[in-house]
Amino acid sequence: MSKIVIIQGHPDPAGNRLCHALGHAYAEGARDAGHDVEFIEIGKLDFPLLRSPVDWNAGAEATPPVLIPAQKACLDANHLVFIYPLWLGTMPALLKGFLEQVFRPGVALSQGDGFPKAMLRDKSARIVVTMGMPALAYRFFFMAHSLKNLQRNILGFVGIKPIRNTLFGMVEGVSDKKRSTWLEQMRSLGRQAR
Repeated sequence: MSKIVIIQGHPDPAGNRLCHALGHAYAEGARDAGHDVEFIEIGKLDFPLLRSPVDWNAGAEATPPVLIPAQKACLDANHLVFIYPLWLGTMPALLKGFLEQVFRPGVALSQGDGFPKAMLRDKSARIVVTMGMPALAYRFFFMAHSLKNLQRNILGFVGIKPIRNTLFGMVEGVSDKKRSTWLEQMRSLGRQAR
């Protein structure tokens, strides 16, 4: 069985968004299959953003205390699930700030001279993105640029692979039937820990 961490990247702490429903459906499926699941809701965390190279290079000991449990959970997990809405063509700033704090040098990358070495090998990930536009338009017209950035330049760079993705488009006007289909799709992915 896998240890799964779901990083809920929607910054609204109210918890009543489609992203939250998708995350809970994934967790439900995973728990039903016997996987260990932990939730991290970044919208409920109050942490500072990094503002200089000195902040970035300060190492693991500079991780804000409120993020240490999240950092430990990510390090202990076999599978990470990132769920967020597409805002201005990319992930919300709070999610990016979370990743900068939690995946800092000395934690996700080696620290010191030379090119950094990935320290999060033997983990897989799924990225789930919701958006107002059609998912196919994002994937093929906009070339899924921010998704590829997260896959290659952040998660892949720290050693996580394979990295799979699921895109949900036109979410504002979705029917109850379609929403139910999406939730069942997430339950199925959770059962498979994929």
